[in-house]
Amino acid sequence: MKKVILDCDPGHDDAFGILLALQHLDVLGITTIGGNCTLENVTRNALKVLEVLERPDVPVYAGHEGPLVAPLVTAPQFHGKTGMDGPVLPEPKIKAQGKHAVDFIVDTVMHTDDVTIIATGPLTNIASALNREPRIAERIKEISIMGGSVTFGNWTPVAEFNIVVDPEAAYKVFNSGVHIKMSGINLTRQCCLTYGHVQKFREIGTKAAVFAAELTEFFIGTTKESASLSGANMHDACAVAWVIDPSLIRSAEMRIDIELKGEYTRGMTVCDCRHLRGTDPAVDLCRIPTMPVRGRRPNAEAGLELDFPRFLELLYGTLKQYN
Repeated sequence: MKKVILDCDPGHDDAFGILLALQHLDVLGITTIGGNCTLENVTRNALKVLEVLERPDVPVYAGHEGPLVAPLVTAPQFHGKTGMDGPVLPEPKIKAQGKHAVDFIVDTVMHTDDVTIIATGPLTNIASALNREPRIAERIKEISIMGGSVTFGNWTPVAEFNIVVDPEAAYKVFNSGVHIKMSGINLTRQCCLTYGHVQKFREIGTKAAVFAAELTEFFIGTTKESASLSGANMHDACAVAWVIDPSLIRSAEMRIDIELKGEYTRGMTVCDCRHLRGTDPAVDLCRIPTMPVRGRRPNAEAGLELDFPRFLELLYGTLKQYN
């Protein structure tokens, strides 16, 4: 199994990422970051997910409460007051570790070969780890990120939530020299769960599947109310699925820069795809032969097309594996 650290801010879609990761990857630890909700809540939510999935052996490390240079922005209109409203769960019996998430990331990467980091929240913890110990950039196998977009934004017209919460951290990570896989919302909006999928989860009937149904029902409701969408996009699960089975996602290498100064564009992932050809960068670009790369060399691999039917097969199969 691939060795991973899962840096997240649970979050309904983070919970889906965790349940996929625990069955298919060697999760060395879960680190939490203030994002969808406060650090206290997202850490509690991570512990709750582990208890539902009966995996108290996976350690959880709390990280930064929010960005280092700006106030934390959260998303209660999508995730509720707790950050993971919907399922009614008891307070977790297991506790987070005393070690800070950044210390855990640095120590683990420096002493373990071929560690992949999956980051499904703001990138503050990862950037801080790179600042504290620059040598980890040469040791991290890759970073699979849910964040950004090749096309449009969701929090602003051009910026996605995880990046806009801490653009300075994203800038550090994208310029670290580590191989980056970016699951932006141009990709993750192809991963849309509806009430039909909720019914399938209930038919599977495992404890994990019922949990998934409850998460999805709540998330569909808030997404419809807040964004007028008919389903719930499981954004973070895409970044995990890409590590589990890279063939699920078609991608293209490109230069991705983070806009830090624009009055209307702060937090935008500026994706240089001039070397590609196609009419719709969400789909067509990955089907057209690429032209030689011009300008600065690519620093990331951007996801463009998700094989959603096969993703569902992975998800259904995973839910059946739990008790």
